Amino acid sequence: MVILFNRQKINYLQMKNITTVIDLKNAIQLLETEQTNELMLLKEQAYNTYENLQPVNIIKNSIKGLVATPDLKENIIDTTLSIAAGYLSKKVAIGTTHNPVTQLLGTLLQIGVTSVVSKNTAGIKIVAARLINIFFNKKHNSN
Repeated sequence: MVILFNRQKINYLQMKNITTVIDLKNAIQLLETEQTNELMLLKEQAYNTYENLQPVNIIKNSIKGLVATPDLKENIIDTTLSIAAGYLSKKVAIGTTHNPVTQLLGTLLQIGVTSVVSKNTAGIKIVAARLINIFFNKKHNSN
């Protein structure tokens, strides 16, 4: 329990000249109370800081923040789509090679495709959905 002190009394004591022993004792008591309160607040803050900096709590708070992100599922899908498109474009264009120049060109192609896809995921999803609909409509029409 934190005992709050009256700041007005302390300010009053600072403005008033202490002339008697009783005034001095009262001023000392108020300052000791202030010191006790500030020490309790400091200990509480130190404990909170210690708890928040423990690795388990850092990971737990990070996961809570990650899960609380509203568009998390959409962002994961977009990121996965762009990385997969870059990787597939590298494999299709370059294949498996041991030539360092060809590998470098493949990596540059992968980075470029990943960048383009990540900037245009909404349009790519629309086109993909249309192609899937066309494919399934043709399949159902031929049966």
